Amino acid sequence: MKTLFSQLPAIDSLLRQADFQSLSDRWGHRQLVTLLRLLQQQARQYIQQHQQLPEWSHNWAEHASSLLEQTRVSGLQSVLNLSGTVLHTNLGRALLAEPAVSAVSRVMRSPVTLEYALDDAGRGHRDRALADLLCQLTGAEDACIVNNNAAAVLLMLAALAPDKSVVVSRGELVEIGGSFRIPDVMTQAGCTLHEVGTTNRTHLKDYRQAVTAETALLMKVHTSNYQVQGFTKAVSEEELVALGNELNLPVISDLGSGSLIDLSLYGLPPEPMPQALIAAGVSLVSFSGDKLLGGPQAGIIIGKKALIERLQQHPLKRALRVDKMTLAALEATLQLYLHPEKLAQQLPTLRLLTRTLPDIARQAERLAPLLQTALEGQFSVECADSLSQIGSGSLPVEQLPSVALTLTPCDGSGSTLLALAARLRTGEVPVIGRIHHGSLWLDLRTLEDEALLIRMITG
Repeated sequence: MKTLFSQLPAIDSLLRQADFQSLSDRWGHRQLVTLLRLLQQQARQYIQQHQQLPEWSHNWAEHASSLLEQTRVSGLQSVLNLSGTVLHTNLGRALLAEPAVSAVSRVMRSPVTLEYALDDAGRGHRDRALADLLCQLTGAEDACIVNNNAAAVLLMLAALAPDKSVVVSRGELVEIGGSFRIPDVMTQAGCTLHEVGTTNRTHLKDYRQAVTAETALLMKVHTSNYQVQGFTKAVSEEELVALGNELNLPVISDLGSGSLIDLSLYGLPPEPMPQALIAAGVSLVSFSGDKLLGGPQAGIIIGKKALIERLQQHPLKRALRVDKMTLAALEATLQLYLHPEKLAQQLPTLRLLTRTLPDIARQAERLAPLLQTALEGQFSVECADSLSQIGSGSLPVEQLPSVALTLTPCDGSGSTLLALAARLRTGEVPVIGRIHHGSLWLDLRTLEDEALLIRMITG
């Protein structure tokens, strides 16, 4: 064993070799030395356990280069999302439109007027430009931007109802991803939840009877990630606003996804629109930027100017504010809504949601024989009717007709199927599908780069 240990090269001698000098130039001396020390330690442990040198020890430079290349792989890899979920939370939700991508690139390269007013060279407010645009699109008096909709709800409650109670229907006490619950948000915001009604039925009188001297807000929460059906009753925003006006209480609404356009015009199920709630008199409305809006992750709050000013002055606002890149992407996305006639072509989210079934079917028919050839007879490739979903808690019970390619192992083996799914997930550009009924389903609703899919399948 001592002879084996003596065969391990010294780090200094390795670093004098030409191959390692080039590795040092590329990766840096410190990183290379740290890796070589680790490899020496691993080699010693291997010798102790197996009484032989590790296989890679015949070429230290090649092994070190391979390991260094692996460290270069980003933790945020681009993937082909063929899961059937358009706004996939785990895959980053909305794809940004090209104008938004360009806007982010521009503000990364140079100083910008983030909080600088050009008219008097004084300090401006970072939300101002977007607030004006949002007011134009929604009819609101003012707007506030934070890092996501959960933060928007937290800020509204913390700023407007500290040490006070907030009245909410029991049927609207939602839980979103990560076990994030409305009652928990209220606790963190320092206010008290006063739930009224029952799971399936809440009446206006329930809100009225719940109001006390300690009540600060009446709140509506859109149940965007589930739906209660059957014997139900809910109080509309208009009814709640009338009660709020009577009792001098603001009404706030958490829309969750929120859509600035009437989705029914595109053949999609309708979703509550922020501008409709503003027109109904709701004091503050919050919604997400990276769901149906099709922009970056952000929480958008629109509503009455006096209340927005209170949000902007609250200490939490600084902790929850967004950076220049998010603001640039969101501004460019919102500007697309000024030209609604072109929105379905320019906004990726809407483009993918509105793809027609015949278009997807033709794509499947083109790709099926190509994938069959690429898989060399090991899998049967068929076109199958599929149902896509919007995702991210948007319109949870609505599904969109689609077409998938099903890859079924000819040997009927589950391990063969799992091996293919694993290979596709670990490729240069991972392909994300779903296993269902003994096949790998690749839903084509979100596929726009056919050549890339073929290249990844060929592997």
